[in-house]
Amino acid sequence: MGSLSTITLIFLSLAALQASRIECQEIKSARLLDLLIRDYTFRSYTKNFKTGKLHRINLPSNLSGIDVDTVRLRCGSLRRYGAAVKEFHLRVGTAVHPCSTRVMIIRQNLGSNWSSLYYDNFELSGYQLVSPVVGLLAYNVGATNTTTIPSELGIQAGKRPITIDFSKMTADESSSSSSGTIPLCASFDQDGKVSLSSQARPNVCVATRHGHFGLVVESPLMPLKRKVSRLKVAIGSSIGAALGAFLLSLLAMALFVNAKKKARMEEMERRAYEEEALQVSMVGHVRALTASGTRTVPTIEHEHH
Repeated sequence: MGSLSTITLIFLSLAALQASRIECQEIKSARLLDLLIRDYTFRSYTKNFKTGKLHRINLPSNLSGIDVDTVRLRCGSLRRYGAAVKEFHLRVGTAVHPCSTRVMIIRQNLGSNWSSLYYDNFELSGYQLVSPVVGLLAYNVGATNTTTIPSELGIQAGKRPITIDFSKMTADESSSSSSGTIPLCASFDQDGKVSLSSQARPNVCVATRHGHFGLVVESPLMPLKRKVSRLKVAIGSSIGAALGAFLLSLLAMALFVNAKKKARMEEMERRAYEEEALQVSMVGHVRALTASGTRTVPTIEHEHH
């Protein structure tokens, strides 16, 4: 019994160490954010979590701005009666698969700051978010065992779809609807795709499965973060290389002209020096160099006898 407790403590210590390493990393992936929220939710899970009651999850300071709520439900009860999880309304006939007994449903509201993470993970060129991104995910949970890593489950609507009500957003986030622009419903899939659809009614979207959702409006003139294609990078590199080669050729030409001019000046100086030393005279029709004459002063010799 003692050895089993020791092994359990070691396992929990390693899990906490791994989680702390993940927390230290800069969160750039929407998938990583989902896993962190899942881990914090199940750390907060206790036997005091009554089935069918919504619980607020407290997140650390590095995840401030995110609201998380969770509820534990029986799979059969969810199918028979449905459930309401904040702005998500799961109608009668909603099924969770695979689910044996109970399911833990986690609702996320990423707020205005963390919702921008979806611009880095999804292609939203030409659109602007006008609501926070909200998420609905489901995980398997046993009646008493909470030490194992929970597996993600699928939520599938029945005859009536799941509805997401965005009407309780702030005035700044929903002001675009009053200005004449009708927002579209955006569904963010885990494979990186975004699906757009019309609203079922003002500020209400529908979905047939779990995932992340938000309201967007068209914004073609708004600069957005776009992924630069490899073709654009190749074209830019080629233009830069050609420009660099052109500048290098100009520099080489300038150096060559300067060297040639310097050699010409040296040649002119050499010729001037030689012409100064040797005078030029014409002998008939021939130009000849003659040395300057040096007159020897004659001396008269006197013989003395």
